[in-house]
Amino acid sequence: MELLTQFIDIVLHLDKHLAVLVQQYGLWIYGILFVIIFAETGFVVTPFLPGDSLLFVAGALAALGEGGMDIATLIGVLGAAAVLGNMLNYQIGRYLGPRVFHWENSRLFNKAALQKTHAFYELHGGKTLVISRFLPLFRTFAPFVAGIGSMSYAKFSFFNLVGGIGWVGSLCLAGFWFGNMPWVRQNLSLVIVGIIAVSLLPVAIGYVKHRQAA
Repeated sequence: MELLTQFIDIVLHLDKHLAVLVQQYGLWIYGILFVIIFAETGFVVTPFLPGDSLLFVAGALAALGEGGMDIATLIGVLGAAAVLGNMLNYQIGRYLGPRVFHWENSRLFNKAALQKTHAFYELHGGKTLVISRFLPLFRTFAPFVAGIGSMSYAKFSFFNLVGGIGWVGSLCLAGFWFGNMPWVRQNLSLVIVGIIAVSLLPVAIGYVKHRQAA
């Protein structure tokens, strides 16, 4: 319970915690943020790490020039982290997929379902990968499922690049442009909650529709 409380405090007061890290580590903050974004997008077991709110706050700190942070460098470094994280996640999916679901007929494997997944990603995969970037949980699982579904590497790479740069760039620039407005600075915890709520809204709507259909 104490760990959960600390995690919630870090998320809600991300600006203060991140500012302290910038003061302590200076330009090494790029490496720290790279690891967080890479892990959040690269491993299916770490979807709980901050993503949207972290990018927004980092952009706001870059606007202040904290620790010598530069917005262009920030977007470049974190964009690379997002793209490379998804590439790793995709490769893990491709590597584990055939091994986890290798039985012809079993409770874990359905050949027809795998073929349908492949067809779905070949038809809608690009759009799914771009949109999922802005949806917590989904952005962590989408590249993994794309790998399991054997989405072509060329197609995955293109939409992974578009989605990764679009996600990082838009949120970092939003923080850069609006994060230091007086009202936003005074109510940043509320803004962070709002960012999380808005990003989770499509997930909640999908869940409600699923329950109603059931």
